[in-house]
Amino acid sequence: MIPDDLRYTAEHEWLAASGEGTFRVGITHYAQDSLGDIVFVQLPEAGTAYEAGAALGEVESTKSVSEIYAPVAGEVVAVNPALEGAPELINSDPYGEGWLVELKVTDPAAVDALLDAKAYGSLTAG
Repeated sequence: MIPDDLRYTAEHEWLAASGEGTFRVGITHYAQDSLGDIVFVQLPEAGTAYEAGAALGEVESTKSVSEIYAPVAGEVVAVNPALEGAPELINSDPYGEGWLVELKVTDPAAVDALLDAKAYGSLTAG
């Protein structure tokens, strides 16, 4: 369950192009499956800028709390409003309705440096 058209991080975030220089970010199926039932998500406000690797939010499950990291440097331009009332969307549809934020990426070339589906699959095959 690793879509071929996305880019991935070793911390289990994914990126999908959503507009010119803008990318939708979420956590992977592997990550949500490892976390278990997600009960709360804390996301940043639009307009907040992050460096690559900086914590931009948290996902809380019945098992633990995990930080969400910015896969690349950029500014949050949108936050998924549906997650406030239904954080379980991350479990049921991690690559669709369970997206977290949209980032206006500072350096689009940085996206190309992330893992492709094959490399992420190798990482999680462990």
